[in-house]
Amino acid sequence: MRYLGVFFFIAGLAVLCACGGLHSFSADIDQSNSSPGSHSIDVMAKEPPPARVRVAASTTTASPAGKLIALTFDDGPRPYVLFGSKGIHPAPGLVDVLDQNGVKATFFVVGWRLTPRTWGEPRHEENIGVSCIDAAEQLTRRGHELEDHTYSHLELRSAEKKNGEQWVMQDVDRGAQAIKAITHTQPRYVRPPDWIITNDARRDLEQQGYRVLTISSENPIALRDVNSLDYLCAGKNPTGCPKPSLADGVLKQLDQREKKGTYTHILAFHELSTTTAAMPRLISDLKARGYRFVTLTEYMKLVGAKPGETKQQASATREASVVALSR
Repeated sequence: MRYLGVFFFIAGLAVLCACGGLHSFSADIDQSNSSPGSHSIDVMAKEPPPARVRVAASTTTASPAGKLIALTFDDGPRPYVLFGSKGIHPAPGLVDVLDQNGVKATFFVVGWRLTPRTWGEPRHEENIGVSCIDAAEQLTRRGHELEDHTYSHLELRSAEKKNGEQWVMQDVDRGAQAIKAITHTQPRYVRPPDWIITNDARRDLEQQGYRVLTISSENPIALRDVNSLDYLCAGKNPTGCPKPSLADGVLKQLDQREKKGTYTHILAFHELSTTTAAMPRLISDLKARGYRFVTLTEYMKLVGAKPGETKQQASATREASVVALSR
């Protein structure tokens, strides 16, 4: 019996110890749930800091940080488009639409327009009392970029056949000098009218330090212009305009590029009133998809390759840029 008593004594001590430990654990839970004191602070301190959580989220290609749009416009400056028509059918200005949406764009301008007292083509454009030079200066003051769309705006392959390659080089350079007189910066990018240029002329321009933008499949897809087809929507009786709308047509093209894993795009538009009308909805839809708008210069820093790089080199540069952007 004496041994049996000792057994029950030891068993009782074990139960008491176990109950004491369980009570201590339960007390910790109750205090952390019922009081905003020291236990709550300890729990919060164990969670990852908010900044680290945001960085982890931005590393995916679907995040806003990795989805880029470089919005570009050709054929200007056209003051009546940039600052609004004041005729029978007043229309908002493209610059105001961009500013209201916090978007900085890149304008590929035509050199002959940047001459004194020039406001546009008298037969087709409205004179709103603003010269093309004034319009270009306002664009730069508002943070937009000016790049080269040649001086003459002639189709360069035909012009080269008629006048020689040297004429093409001089036409591009003459356009660049007209831009430099306003921006005090040498243009770095050239978009040939209708994207048409011979391989020899393109190579020689790149050797001079220009980056030639085209829609050629020879370029990596992220460095290939997206042709918006907005010029098919202009005029009183447009034919060929994307259906059901210009914005839908552009979004459909981006869907196809996204299916191939491309989430960075250079969108090519023109300074047209019909294009201006489509911009608010398009910008809103692209922002809703997580896209961020950047100038062409910023886009090329993040995505682009140097002139003359191969597709493989450009791809490696692009991947490294996306990784750097996500950090």
